[in-house]
Amino acid sequence: MKVLVTGAAGFIGAHTCLRLLRDGHQVLGLDNFNDYYDPALKQARVQWVQQQAGDFPLHRLDLADRDAVARLFAEQRPDVVIHLAAQAGVRYSLKNPQAYLDSNLAGFLNILEGCRRNPVQHLLYASSSSVYGANQRTPYRVQDGVDHPLSLYAATKKANEAMAHSYSHLFGIPSSGLRFFTVYGPWGRPDMSPMQFARAISEGRPIQLFNHGRHQRDFTYIDDIVESLVRLMPHPPHADPQWDAFAPDAASSQAPWRLFNIGGQRPVELLDYLALLEQHLQRSAVIELLPLQPGDVLATCADASALARVTGFTPQVSLDEGLGRFVAWFQAYYSNAAADGEPADELSQQRRVI
Repeated sequence: MKVLVTGAAGFIGAHTCLRLLRDGHQVLGLDNFNDYYDPALKQARVQWVQQQAGDFPLHRLDLADRDAVARLFAEQRPDVVIHLAAQAGVRYSLKNPQAYLDSNLAGFLNILEGCRRNPVQHLLYASSSSVYGANQRTPYRVQDGVDHPLSLYAATKKANEAMAHSYSHLFGIPSSGLRFFTVYGPWGRPDMSPMQFARAISEGRPIQLFNHGRHQRDFTYIDDIVESLVRLMPHPPHADPQWDAFAPDAASSQAPWRLFNIGGQRPVELLDYLALLEQHLQRSAVIELLPLQPGDVLATCADASALARVTGFTPQVSLDEGLGRFVAWFQAYYSNAAADGEPADELSQQRRVI
């Protein structure tokens, strides 16, 4: 099929493009290469995909450019859209909220309009575990309420789900919202904890852990995310004939719309996660323990049973195995930051906590 992947130079986007190309699909990429983090990393990802699977058309345009997005859909007429482009980051939404309005709301509306004017077989779009917000009952189920987001980023992702539902209801667009849980792995974003922590440990700089390191996260390895996407792609949603308007299921609809959690289903406390990263880097961390920060969620854990029912798949890669693969990539890519450290079995005696 012809598949449009937005955010093709991003972390999840690049891995998705590589898998789709290897599976024989025709891939169209879209990315604006903005400077939220170093565009050189984005370009390096694209080159990595090209080296592994060959060249593919990559359109450099901004999702908020309504006319450009409309032209792209009209000219290319993709069969499937995998919408991964967004302004990411919980904490950055406190600093630059306008970026989230432009990319996550206006940009997503342009994608929906493209799918409306040029019907597609399936629209898959990235949501986030952050939509669960103040809800502290875990594991999170897709049927749970998401009415109390704790950041603007989370609010935009909740809005995306509602926007997609309205377009599915009005125009019959089959759409699947994918609530990703703390994705990590090679080629990850430098603003996320694996990259930040690995660089800090390698360079001997302190690591700040909010909530005194007691946050729990459901880490999901990148290959498991991509496998889930690929398996969901040929299963567009249909209207649920059992859907009851008097007792509505929040994850399905009388429209061709549904939601999925994609998570490892094994939450890990950040202090334990950091200890594993130390072992793979064979270096100790300097840790600064800080109070809870506004916008942070205390714990995440996915109930991915809906994904398993439709695809027969649930995430497989353990955190230990995934961090090992990440560190191998990190040390190769940032070879100047990799240095010999103390033996891993001595790390527990060496960790300093401020």
